[in-house]
Amino acid sequence: MLDARHRRWVIVLTAIGSVMAAIDTLVVTTAIPTIRTDLHASLPELEWTVNAYNLSLAVLLVPAAVLGDRLGRARCYAAGLVLFALASVGAALSTGAGTLIAMRTVQGAGAALLLTLGLALLTGAFPPERRGEAVGAYSAVTGIAVACGPFIGGVVLSGLDWQWIFWVNVPIGLVAVPLVLRLVPEVKVADSTLDLPGVLLLAGGCFALVWAMVRSATEGWGAPEVVAMIAAGVVVLGCFVVWERHTERPLIPGALLAKRGFAAGNVAAFMTLAALFSAVFFYGQLLQVAFGDSPLEAGVRLMAWTATLVVVAPFAGKLADRVGERPLLTAGLAIQAGSFLWLAATVDSAQGYADVVAPFVLGGIGVSMAIPCGQSAVIGAVEDRDVGTASGVNATMRELGGVFGVALSVALFGAYGGYGSVPEFVDGFAAAMAAAAVLSIVGAVAGLALPARRRTVVPANVAVAS
Repeated sequence: MLDARHRRWVIVLTAIGSVMAAIDTLVVTTAIPTIRTDLHASLPELEWTVNAYNLSLAVLLVPAAVLGDRLGRARCYAAGLVLFALASVGAALSTGAGTLIAMRTVQGAGAALLLTLGLALLTGAFPPERRGEAVGAYSAVTGIAVACGPFIGGVVLSGLDWQWIFWVNVPIGLVAVPLVLRLVPEVKVADSTLDLPGVLLLAGGCFALVWAMVRSATEGWGAPEVVAMIAAGVVVLGCFVVWERHTERPLIPGALLAKRGFAAGNVAAFMTLAALFSAVFFYGQLLQVAFGDSPLEAGVRLMAWTATLVVVAPFAGKLADRVGERPLLTAGLAIQAGSFLWLAATVDSAQGYADVVAPFVLGGIGVSMAIPCGQSAVIGAVEDRDVGTASGVNATMRELGGVFGVALSVALFGAYGGYGSVPEFVDGFAAAMAAAAVLSIVGAVAGLALPARRRTVVPANVAVAS
């Protein structure tokens, strides 16, 4: 087991990957109005600048876990830092929406290595009884980036071109790589295998459903293309389920799904991020489009929402070690649902920031309780040798939730509103927030199925390379 100094380094270095991903997501959403104008991007193209990244990330997380288990988690984590930095260069040099979307897809591949292997390296460095605290600290470091992300985006957009929101990733990655290779112990699991047909079926089914939701915003739900893609997505995901039940090495092992904490925690995580990303996509736009804020003003004001993760997440992680994840996760999602309903019922084009800051903060507190508890519940339900796969599946569910949430909320935004006028935008925003509230409520219900207290994890033999 590592000493205290090395554990601190593991927390910091694994959090860096999460920091890069968090900053990138939040800075991009702050920049959406600017990108829309500069690249003449349509609503579907704007949506894909977020969802191309999230979808690529989601479907590659479990393969990334297997790759790390076979080749070395620390080594592959460092490779993820390099890939993310290179893709950021490509995004910064993009001159059209199509190129930007392509580079965001590559960024998602790099982020898949960072998020799944980072969490696996972190939890493997701590004994089971301290993992909730470790995840809480990890979330707090990530929370600093989340809190600063909108502000960084505002500063960059106020003084520089929007392309600089991607350049900031490059020095972070270059500095972190040698530190990871030197200070993070290497971990391998020799008998891990990749279920390639499962990956392709999962990716194809999710892509078809997301494509249908994206196109529904402009073509309508009854359009032949939309109906056909929904049908294709359902069929392909059905084939995925059948394949997973019969293959010897499934992408998501059935033994893990039989664990109540693992299954319920992942459903709750899916809904948590689905609701959260609906807010991530629209909050910055509300401040800029409806209230007339500059990018810098919007970035500063969004920190009232994002900064809650720094304060609440560590406390929630420690408390979960004592009382269990179920009450905190359920309460957090209920609080987040209340904040969305508040916004949906009261937001108006004549309002300003003072009228929305309270529900912003309330929702931030709720999701800051839910996220670390959902992660801790899933990881705490499995044995040490399955931590990589479990963290990959959990991250996949969270990212797919984000993709689903953005696609659903944007579809409802397009159906009930648009960018034609401020009142039209507000109408669409209210519909999107109502959907986010429903997603949060469903997640809270799933959270009720979690075990009352954390389960004791029995360590398994994992080879640690010197």
